[in-house]
Amino acid sequence: MQASTTALEEAPADNVPVERRSKFGRFVHNPQSRGGDINWHYGTVTSIARERLLHQSPATLWLTGLSGAGKSTLAYALEKLLLERGHCCFVVDGDNLRHHLNSDLGFSPHDRRENIRRAAEVAHLLNEAGMIVITAFISPFQADRAMAKEIIGEERFIEVHVSTPGIVCERRDPKGLYAKARRGEIPEFTGISAPYEAPLNPDLELNSELHTIEDAAEKLYAHMIGLCYIK
Repeated sequence: MQASTTALEEAPADNVPVERRSKFGRFVHNPQSRGGDINWHYGTVTSIARERLLHQSPATLWLTGLSGAGKSTLAYALEKLLLERGHCCFVVDGDNLRHHLNSDLGFSPHDRRENIRRAAEVAHLLNEAGMIVITAFISPFQADRAMAKEIIGEERFIEVHVSTPGIVCERRDPKGLYAKARRGEIPEFTGISAPYEAPLNPDLELNSELHTIEDAAEKLYAHMIGLCYIK
């Protein structure tokens, strides 16, 4: 059956850079062989067509910070704000991902890295669908965040440091995790028995002690407008 010609099919079939596509999975330890039976399938709908339909450019806001810094609360506040203003978006939350996709991972440096790799791949797929993604991950290591940036793409990656001080996060302790870590019940807990490497040059820094969640969400929204992700 002959397909009808539409505006969506007039552009080139795929505008994902070949060099990035060929590197997918490059961070996996002992990857499975890509035999000759595995091929990349090209679609007829381009990213440009999705951007025109959704009136936005896909991006991933990568919220990093200590446990209790306010990452998830801010992520969901921004999601609500974006949806109310007509933008298609989705939150990829670290705790939620560990309930399902990453339920087989622990908190060793190796498992933390794999946790971030999978999350970045999920964000990348949602970006390819044209959506704005907001992630909320402690993501304590600079190298792991750099990996996420490479997977998602530099042009789509916005690193946001939720820089609430550790003493404030521990005072809040909404999940009781700091208390457990102090008692030795949680090994390798970031900020207590495991390090947190703060971003050196984040695109945006927000301290939830100094801003209300609503104000912080508005700042993120304005930042995205300034970068022309929202049209």
